[in-house]
Amino acid sequence: MAATSGAVVNGLGSAFLCGGRRSRSLSRAAGFGNEAGSGAGSRNLVVVAAAAKPKKSWIPAVKGGGNLIDPEWLDGSLPGDYGFDPLGLGKDPAFLKWYREAELIHGRWAMAAVVGIFVGQAWSGIPWFEAGADPSAIAPFSFGTLLGTQLILMGWVESKRWVDFFNPDSQSVEWATPWSRTAENFANATGDQGYPGGKFFDPLGLAGTIKDGVYIPDVEKLERLKLAEIKHARIAMLAMLTFYFEAGQGKTPLGALGL
Repeated sequence: MAATSGAVVNGLGSAFLCGGRRSRSLSRAAGFGNEAGSGAGSRNLVVVAAAAKPKKSWIPAVKGGGNLIDPEWLDGSLPGDYGFDPLGLGKDPAFLKWYREAELIHGRWAMAAVVGIFVGQAWSGIPWFEAGADPSAIAPFSFGTLLGTQLILMGWVESKRWVDFFNPDSQSVEWATPWSRTAENFANATGDQGYPGGKFFDPLGLAGTIKDGVYIPDVEKLERLKLAEIKHARIAMLAMLTFYFEAGQGKTPLGALGL
């Protein structure tokens, strides 16, 4: 149905509707009428064009209105695309791809941080912004050791992600995955940047199935999860921003909730 609608829409500006030779031959082949296109024996040609799905707007009850509301460089293909780019940061397709990658990574860290802040304070009773300096905190190593280890490990992982962004699948080789039994774990099973999938990154099969040891992505499930993830990621980033403002006033999320 989608292919048929697309073909009809693409033909709106063709010779088929302009009375050219190609239109007459196509109409005869389709059985719409004779070469003359008139008379009692001819049939009426009915063209049905599927209406394009309206794009959602980031401003409620506003469907369009220039690049502020409906930027031309955002075509709705990205999950969670509601036309929000008032500064025009995504005009360049290369930058748009990078900003989406950055949004995903920051959003995933924010989701993990929000859960960690609530669970950490509920477990220990120590505010999250004081946990590292609290004398009763259990720390088998110094802060400097922790920071140095984090910089080395995170630097290694982030450098690999950076290289893979510009050269996809370049890191799914044996020499690039020395601590993994197989380089196939780091191959992009879904084919979409930022969503590696596979048995290693989707062990529960939430966006695919594993059949005979081979991961088969489910496009429909993956698209739904993409939208759900980016929505939760944005909420988590806003929540972290709120937590920072609260911390500046000496407050905690649990304290603000009266818990």
